[in-house]
Amino acid sequence: MLTIGKRDASGTTANEADHQPRVAVGDEGGVLGCAFSGTWTTRTVALVDAEMRKIEKRSGFKTLALDLSKIEKIDTAGAWLIDRLVSAFEKHGAEIRMQGQSEVASILLEAVSDAVRRAPDSGPVRPPNIIIRALEAIGRRVYEMRDDFLSSMNILGATIRGAQMKLGRGHGVNMAAIFNQIDRMGVGAIPVVVLMSAIVGAIVAQQGAYQLSYFGADIFVVDLVGVLILRELGVLMTAIMIAGRSGSAITAEIGSMKMREEVDALKVIGLNPIGVLVFPRLVALVIALPCLTIIANFAALGGGIAAAWLYSGISPAAFLDRLRVAIDLSTIFAGLIKAPFMAMIIGTIASVEGMKVGGSAESLGKHVTASVVKSIFVVIILDGLFAIFYAAIAF
Repeated sequence: MLTIGKRDASGTTANEADHQPRVAVGDEGGVLGCAFSGTWTTRTVALVDAEMRKIEKRSGFKTLALDLSKIEKIDTAGAWLIDRLVSAFEKHGAEIRMQGQSEVASILLEAVSDAVRRAPDSGPVRPPNIIIRALEAIGRRVYEMRDDFLSSMNILGATIRGAQMKLGRGHGVNMAAIFNQIDRMGVGAIPVVVLMSAIVGAIVAQQGAYQLSYFGADIFVVDLVGVLILRELGVLMTAIMIAGRSGSAITAEIGSMKMREEVDALKVIGLNPIGVLVFPRLVALVIALPCLTIIANFAALGGGIAAAWLYSGISPAAFLDRLRVAIDLSTIFAGLIKAPFMAMIIGTIASVEGMKVGGSAESLGKHVTASVVKSIFVVIILDGLFAIFYAAIAF
């Protein structure tokens, strides 16, 4: 008969700690017996962990006999400690005999054992090769693009479908909010748009005049500046500046409200967040961007006139006379038609990124950056698509 000698794992007497986990160990004829008692929970198993590790290191036994009948309480931490002992002896080919376990202990031991067996090897895992990582990154970006597109369509559809400010009932459009946003996004952006457009127009004229002077075709710098500014650069530079100035502001404003749970508060009191936050900003952008494009065109042409006068000696009167020949209404409208579409893209992307902000400042900065980068990228793609479309219809 197997005799098991009692030994307190923590070194204390039974009177001092009646509920501490204890293990009594005995061996006889190639059988190692362990009797567990006390409370085996997360708070107490640290007291017996060192003793259990000593038992795990014992070898030369064909059978491990475990008696769990005296365990008063056990949780997953205690079950894991016992399973670790079982696994150590199983590696040496020992037979495991377990008795006296309660229904709860049986369920926990089985669940912990399954989880441990399914866990991957703790050894070093080699990262996949660069091709797999590149394909994985592409796949993730494709799914992110899909999610962004669906979110954009949701916001755009909700904005177009209902300008109402309340859920479940129609409500008038808040004109004061729209005009306030026009003042902030449009009027407030005039100085930077004028300055940047004038500089770009002067640079285009200066470089064009420098190159065309080799061929004695200085007067054609007017055609270059007029067509390039009115069809492409005027609206494109304005959209890029608005994406960096107003798009980032929209994302930061909506994102900070999301962080402070003000968006959820709007829903609780019955207001539509898209109607309250997105609609006025989107309408303001659609109105402000074409107006800013017109201003930018005039500023760029002014810069071009000044540069052509200084570098090529083309007087402002001669510049304007040649400009009337070089351009027509289609040249002007080719650029202005793009402005509302670019405004919708900038406002929608900025709103989507703002709604995706989490509860940290890091998340806010990340989505503000993503808003500006995505807006500029999509605006440039849209400009290229318009150029292809205009060429296809000879516009």
